Amino acid sequence: MAAMAAGAFRRTAVERSDQRVSWERPDQAFFAAGACHVLAWACRDAYADRPVELAALVFEGRWQPFHVYASWEGWAFDHSGWNPESHLIEINADFERRMVQRVSVGVGLDEFCETYHHRRPDQFWRDPRPRARAYLSRSTPPWDAAARR
Repeated sequence: MAAMAAGAFRRTAVERSDQRVSWERPDQAFFAAGACHVLAWACRDAYADRPVELAALVFEGRWQPFHVYASWEGWAFDHSGWNPESHLIEINADFERRMVQRVSVGVGLDEFCETYHHRRPDQFWRDPRPRARAYLSRSTPPWDAAARR
């Protein structure tokens, strides 16, 4: 799946205020806007034997992440599946029409959520972690794709 900007899936006011309505969006929209951080941690945890890192995009000069994803050796995993990380950054910057910066995420999920005001898994309408693991399983990681060539 080609990389798409997270902002293309921004939640409406109703989706932001009603967790059930937000939950009922299609998987890609749910993990692009609202639960990207849960998907990123699911990816890192699923591939604990690989050096998968977590990263976030912030608007230049800001501290609040607007998108979180997993990264591995120049590849990024988010709602669009695995794509070159540079392409993911470029797509988001183009969509937002402003510079974005990649920042490493070096804390656990709970601390990340508290620091950056993101929902913890227990604050969603239902636990998003099983949904994230199922969504992750639909994408072939780049190390598997390279082995099949």
